[in-house]
Amino acid sequence: MTPDRPKVAGADLDAQTDDLYRARLEHVRSHLARAAADALLICDPNDIFYVTGAMNMQIFCARTPARYLLVVDGGPTILFEYRGCEHLAEGLSTIDEIRLGVGLDIVSSGGDVAAASKELAGEIGAELRHYGARRLAVDRFPFSATDELRAADLTLVSADTILAPARAIKLPIEIPYLREAMRRVEVAVEALEEASEPGMTENEAWAHFHFELMAKDGQHTVTRLFQSGPNTYPYFQEAGQRKLGNGELLALDTDANGYENYCVDFSRTFLCGDAAATPEQRLLYGRAKEQLEWNTSILGPGIEFAELARRAWTVPEEHQASRYYCVGHGLGMSGEWPNIPHYEPGSPYPLNGCIEAGMIICLESYVGSSESGQGVKLEDQFLILADGVERMSTYPFDERLSS
Repeated sequence: MTPDRPKVAGADLDAQTDDLYRARLEHVRSHLARAAADALLICDPNDIFYVTGAMNMQIFCARTPARYLLVVDGGPTILFEYRGCEHLAEGLSTIDEIRLGVGLDIVSSGGDVAAASKELAGEIGAELRHYGARRLAVDRFPFSATDELRAADLTLVSADTILAPARAIKLPIEIPYLREAMRRVEVAVEALEEASEPGMTENEAWAHFHFELMAKDGQHTVTRLFQSGPNTYPYFQEAGQRKLGNGELLALDTDANGYENYCVDFSRTFLCGDAAATPEQRLLYGRAKEQLEWNTSILGPGIEFAELARRAWTVPEEHQASRYYCVGHGLGMSGEWPNIPHYEPGSPYPLNGCIEAGMIICLESYVGSSESGQGVKLEDQFLILADGVERMSTYPFDERLSS
């Protein structure tokens, strides 16, 4: 069961979203002004929402490049919207102008990608020339579009050089929204845990989580990582039609874009039904919990990524082959900077930098056994403060596996 929670703060937060969106836009503009770029052109729907608060068919637009945003340093913010959807962003103070976008793949362009790409480049090029801008930061545009933008005498750089550092450090105004997203997702996890019983399929059990996420203004999950019994080893097996068994391990990774599109990412492993945990299950759970708590004790502002990885819990040899691929990672509206790899003795550490105040960091733990064919996944989400850390995910651990 979840601990007592404050009443839903969403109504108060909803009234402040315009302030939230404007703060993020100004944050991005400050990074744009410092970067070696004159403008930002983005089509990733998460990027567009982060910069402006404009949302439209997020999953569809993630695979259909027909909607994009232009932010000019010292100039306007122009949303090029999907045909028929221009009205959706009206009233957002972050957007100066709404125009019709062009489709940039074979379907959305009406079968003529080359012509659509030339149209895009012509319109963007003309807008940038008006402001004396030439260096353009872009994200996930098709190569046909980037080729035409270069042909329009624009120099392209990666938008990640602007957006990754901007999104890594959360603004104070974002924190209540992140906490509210967590509160709502924990309610959804409780619904899954209480509903899961022997005989139902993984999909049926996971659907209780998804229902509560959607009912509380969530957006989507980016994975379906809910596994039972032998599907808990090796990891990364998604929910399917397998039926849950009494006494089996159930492992959930939330991976949920919740309230205001903020991602919530923590993991819990439960025991299904009323059977007692086996000694092997308790052993795996105890080691996974030890890994998570050990690494939590190290986490803090100012620690270098390499030092965190070097001091992290040593995964026993029998679990090395199936260990989780990283120590932890950043989070915002998706998995974000940094992605902290394991330390490999004798090899140069590949990631420079340190944990900073304002980051959201998720610490990962997975301990699996090839011999018993089962594994335990645990993970918690942390806000890095100037003088410590706040454990944002407080969902209880399964006492039957902890004893």
